[in-house]
Amino acid sequence: MLNEIINFLEACLRTREKMRTLRILDGTLGAGGYTRAILENFQNCSVIGIDRDEFAIDLASENLRDYESRFRPVHGNFGELDNFELGKFDALVFDLGVSNMQISIPERGFSFQNDGVLDMRMDRDNPELLTASEILEKLSERELTKIFRDYGEEKYAALIAHGIKKHSQRIKTTAELVKLIREILPQPVQRKMGTHPARRIFQALRIYVNDELGELEKLLAKIPEFANPDGALIIIVSYHSLEDRLVKRTFRNWKIEFNAELLTRHPLTPSPQECERNYKSRSAKLRAVFLR
Repeated sequence: MLNEIINFLEACLRTREKMRTLRILDGTLGAGGYTRAILENFQNCSVIGIDRDEFAIDLASENLRDYESRFRPVHGNFGELDNFELGKFDALVFDLGVSNMQISIPERGFSFQNDGVLDMRMDRDNPELLTASEILEKLSERELTKIFRDYGEEKYAALIAHGIKKHSQRIKTTAELVKLIREILPQPVQRKMGTHPARRIFQALRIYVNDELGELEKLLAKIPEFANPDGALIIIVSYHSLEDRLVKRTFRNWKIEFNAELLTRHPLTPSPQECERNYKSRSAKLRAVFLR
């Protein structure tokens, strides 16, 4: 939803850009697509980009080398903003979706369509994170059921969890997990699902492995500390109902606590044209607020 993000930045910050250099945080840097668009559209701005994936940091740094005087990458988790000396920002932008870059690399283990090691860690240098394979091995059937139901909204969570724990060998690759799920679910059920039978399970595991909801809660609690006292635009794009619910509740609380202006009474969703260009964007929901 890049066009919508640029439009919000234009509406809220263009006048301020004429007075001084804007400071903008791209809290989910990825390959640098949002940051490039911001730097191209705002000539008097600097961007700090954060990502917990070191590969993303390296790739974005290469992609944005023409802007190195106005761009600084930071390797870290957006839930730990206070670990870095970042200062105040005129705008903070976060896209919570997993990047195409991660999905397209089979050995990262994010994709149910490509065979690779069942990993799913966004930060593979973090020793505290278990891989998806280790999660399936160590957690109980009850715990897996809850993960699949809550994070994947999977109707057959209990059946799939039971089948996985009944499986005698450790599941080491994405192909093994997909094959097992197809064996667990009856064919009539798979035909009625209308989507790949493993999609929701992979989503749930990714969210759990990376503690995405926990990190989002920490981020939302800290954002006001990094808002410019003159006001700051906050934009968050989410892809899961639990994420959107957290963002919606927090923005409403900010309206009461900080007299924030809600710029999206209801979340914006991608146009049919964008969904056609990028099928993965179909579940995106954008909310924006001006925080004073």
